[in-house]
Amino acid sequence: MNGQLRKLAVALMACYLALFVKLNFLQVIDAKELNEEPGNGRSIARDFNRPRGDIESADGELVAHSVETDGRFKYQRQYPTDDLFAHTVGSYSLLFGSDGVERRYNEELSGNTADFRLRGFLDPLVEEPNVGTVRLTLRADVQRVAREALGTRPGSVVALDPRSGGVLAMWSYPSYNPNFTSLNDATSARTFKEAYDKAKDKPLLAKAFRERYFPGSTFKVVTAAAGLESGAVTETTPVFPAVNGYQPPLTNRPIRNFDGATCGGTLFDLLRVSCNAGFAEMGAELVGPEGMIGQAEKFGFNERPPLDLGGVAASVFPTEFGKRLSNGDDPDDAPVFEDTPRLAQSSIGQGDVSATPLQMAMVAAAVGNGGSIMTPHVMSEIRDRNGEVVEPYQPSVWKAPLSEANADILRRGMIEVATSGTARAMGIAGVEVGGKTGTAQLGTDPPRSHAWVIGFAGPPGEQAQVAVAVLVQGQPGASEQTGGKVAAPIAKRVLEAALAPSR
Repeated sequence: MNGQLRKLAVALMACYLALFVKLNFLQVIDAKELNEEPGNGRSIARDFNRPRGDIESADGELVAHSVETDGRFKYQRQYPTDDLFAHTVGSYSLLFGSDGVERRYNEELSGNTADFRLRGFLDPLVEEPNVGTVRLTLRADVQRVAREALGTRPGSVVALDPRSGGVLAMWSYPSYNPNFTSLNDATSARTFKEAYDKAKDKPLLAKAFRERYFPGSTFKVVTAAAGLESGAVTETTPVFPAVNGYQPPLTNRPIRNFDGATCGGTLFDLLRVSCNAGFAEMGAELVGPEGMIGQAEKFGFNERPPLDLGGVAASVFPTEFGKRLSNGDDPDDAPVFEDTPRLAQSSIGQGDVSATPLQMAMVAAAVGNGGSIMTPHVMSEIRDRNGEVVEPYQPSVWKAPLSEANADILRRGMIEVATSGTARAMGIAGVEVGGKTGTAQLGTDPPRSHAWVIGFAGPPGEQAQVAVAVLVQGQPGASEQTGGKVAAPIAKRVLEAALAPSR
């Protein structure tokens, strides 16, 4: 009998220990993750009955705050700028949880970090919780220019400070108004959310960093970098033949230049007119699969960028091009792979290549920043209720895809594109602007294409202060559009706004 009691006692003790361990795991290890879960109704309901910190733009405009209500819950979140920052800031909803900055910095906005709790404990005379204010890197003035310049054309605009990685503007059209989805009135909030969900143009989708598109000829900057970094290409060699197309090995389908034009020459010549034939040959024959894959990944392709927002999409460059069929032992012959034709298409940003506007802005930023990509971020600093900075952002390098010397070559090449090439429409008097246009053909009938441009700008002879990517999506009923005509003027307006002093 005593033996059975001992066994029962041991079993009960084991159950108690298991429950104790699980409880501590939930309270300590998983607590932060559970609190930040957007569907955690208990956490949301708790937080809607107490103050929550503000979110403001880099130029001091109020973007999100909590207001008192007469309803069941004491507070409701409001967004004074309506749709302007919706895809970045997100919303904080009683019914749908949180997204964007509201989710990423929920603990700071709620005052739930150890630092904020300690500050509140040391200031016992103040009854309200010591919640945090998040200051963004995004400027409201630049964001408004991006919205106005893109207008009602579906697409996206991203502007970065290449020196720090701070996002200056990140706009996608269509957008949505988070004031509607954050209503405490569940019936109204659900009605608006369902309408947004059903909309064919996906207004809830943050295209700037959650959707991928063919980058078209803007990707030629990556191919040029691969040529330079591999040593196969220099500023003056080789001199590509002047042709109207390039026929890759193993196929009888040539890659034609835009509008059937004839082009060739040095790297700068190819960049200036965006020569398909030259860049297709460069990637397929001079650089090859390993070099192209490696260079794309040095820029951040096939990896999620560490942007401090959720749901960031990884841009894609294919990693398989089949078996090597010939070694290229003859000096006049390049190695041939089973999918060399696909590699040629990938080298000009078509085929299986896809990129977010954020990724292509970072490609431009690398060239403008001496070869380094800084970690992209939207949070500048977090302050307590007294205005004291609790957590300033510390810039760091994410990728270094280019040597400083090769970055300088590409920088000068892109300046020529904006001075006398396809990106002339983004030129600004008295400012050093570099650019690369892209026209990503969608293979539709009638023809449609995405219009792209990427670039950078700054004072002459100095480090670039702004990098930009503009995408205008190809739409049914619209004629084939080019990056130089459609996207470059948008980029010019955004660059001008970003270079102007912030108020």
